Amino acid sequence: MTSSFNVQDAAGYEQLMGRWSRKLALPFLGFAGLAEGERVLDVGCGTGSLTFALAEAVNLRQIAAIDFSPVFVAAAQARNTDPRVEISQADACALPFEDNSFDRTLALLVLHFVPEAHRAIAEMARVTRPGGVIAATVWDHYGGMPGMRMAVDTLAMLGEAGRQLRSRYCFQPMMQPGEMKAAFVAQGLSRVEESQLLLRMDYADFSDFWAPIGAGEGPIGKFVATLDQADKARAEAAARDAYEAGRPDGPRSFANIAWAVRGIVA
Repeated sequence: MTSSFNVQDAAGYEQLMGRWSRKLALPFLGFAGLAEGERVLDVGCGTGSLTFALAEAVNLRQIAAIDFSPVFVAAAQARNTDPRVEISQADACALPFEDNSFDRTLALLVLHFVPEAHRAIAEMARVTRPGGVIAATVWDHYGGMPGMRMAVDTLAMLGEAGRQLRSRYCFQPMMQPGEMKAAFVAQGLSRVEESQLLLRMDYADFSDFWAPIGAGEGPIGKFVATLDQADKARAEAAARDAYEAGRPDGPRSFANIAWAVRGIVA
C-alpha cells in the first residue's frame, strides 16, 4: 500500500491537522462506541490523536495502533507512557494481526488517503471478532471543509495544475455521500450506519492557518512546495485575501464536517 498523505515532520502535521484530529476523536468514539475490557485497534494512528483518546476513554484491555509513516510512528511512540498501548509501523491493507484479534477496529481520518481503501476495510473486518465493530471517519473535502476549500480554490486559480490538485483533493476515496457506507456493505458488514460529525477549526490568524501549508505539509502543502517563488507568493497573497475577507488579520473559525460509518462484523 502507498499513502497519498504527505508528511514532512510531526510538528508540522500537528499544526496542520493533528490538533483537529484530537478534537474529532471524541465525537468519533461516541459514534463508534466502546466498552470496558475491550481490545481495540487504531488503524492509521498518525501522531496518536485517537490512540491516546482511547487510553483515556474507558478501561480497555489492549490498544494497538499502526501507521504507514515511520515519522508518525516515532512521534506516537515518543508520546506513549501507557503499557496497554503498542504502536508499530504497518500497512492498513495487510494488518499484522491474526483473525478475530480485536473487539473494535477504528480508523480516524485515514481511509481517504488509502488508494485501496476497500482492501483496508476488508482487513479491518478480518482482524475484528464476529459481532465486533469497525468504524471509520473521513473529512468531506468537497462540501464540508470551507477553510481547506478556500486554499485549494485559491491554488486552482494559478492554472491547470492547481485545478487538477483541487479535483484530486475534493474527490479522494470514501468522501462522497454514501460512498464509505457502500464500501462497508460491500465487505459484508451488517447494520451499517452513516452519520456526520461536526467540529470547528479555530485559527489565531492567517499565519496559524497557512504556515504548515507553506512548509509543505499535507497534500495541499505538497503542491505548494512544487511552485516557484513567484507563484508561492501569489498563492499566499490570494489565500491571505480570502482568509481576511476584507477585515484585519486575526482569529477566524470554520465549521467542518466528517463522514462517519460503523458496521458489525458477521
